[in-house]
Amino acid sequence: VTGVQTCALPISEGQHILQPRRRPLAFPEVPILSFILEFFSKGGPFMYLILIVSVIAAATVVERGYMVLLRFNINGASFMAQIQKLVMANNIDRAIKLCNAESTAALTRVLKAGLTRANRGKDDIENAIEEATLEVVPQVKKRTAYLSMWANVATLTGLLGTITGLVQAFKAVGAAAAADKQEMLANGISVAMYTTAFGLVVAIPTMICHSIIENRTKNLIQDVDQYSVKLTNLLTAHKRGTLKDSE
Repeated sequence: VTGVQTCALPISEGQHILQPRRRPLAFPEVPILSFILEFFSKGGPFMYLILIVSVIAAATVVERGYMVLLRFNINGASFMAQIQKLVMANNIDRAIKLCNAESTAALTRVLKAGLTRANRGKDDIENAIEEATLEVVPQVKKRTAYLSMWANVATLTGLLGTITGLVQAFKAVGAAAAADKQEMLANGISVAMYTTAFGLVVAIPTMICHSIIENRTKNLIQDVDQYSVKLTNLLTAHKRGTLKDSE
């Protein structure tokens, strides 16, 4: 953003024209960096511990959010409907190719294991699906539980900083010289308040993200359980030649 200032330029003797001249407008700087530095300096060493926890929690949220909400995710009902149509049309190979096209999703990996055993007995199909499920489910649930732990660690670290700050404040009142009491009391209360606030600032969003990711994780696992059973029954009926009757 610039301001405009005019200046006179000579055209001929006795004549002038006003020419706009631009100059930058000065805006007051927002002391964000100084506020952050003051925030940490008054909060004491526990602030840096909470900061480390927040970085780890944020990295876990990003990684788990990507895996659960994007990489492992698929519309289970829609995908299963396509698989069912292909199986009923006796087109198992195309159903397997459809699973390969969505190879990163948790559900497709389990269904593919069953489809590759489509010409075998029910026990073989169930064993293949169970083996794939035991492989996929831990990957879906991986590290999600740590989010709750990091939220608790942030809260408890803030509480520990609060207790430390209050101890400092009580020492200031009881043992310090009269001239130093006010400053030491203020420092102790600052540590108590800042660490509590920062711990909650980290813990609350982490708990919210944990709830969202955990809920989506449960839905993915439910889809795997539900549609794997449906596929087992579908393939069994297909092999027996009773598929139309069963449907």
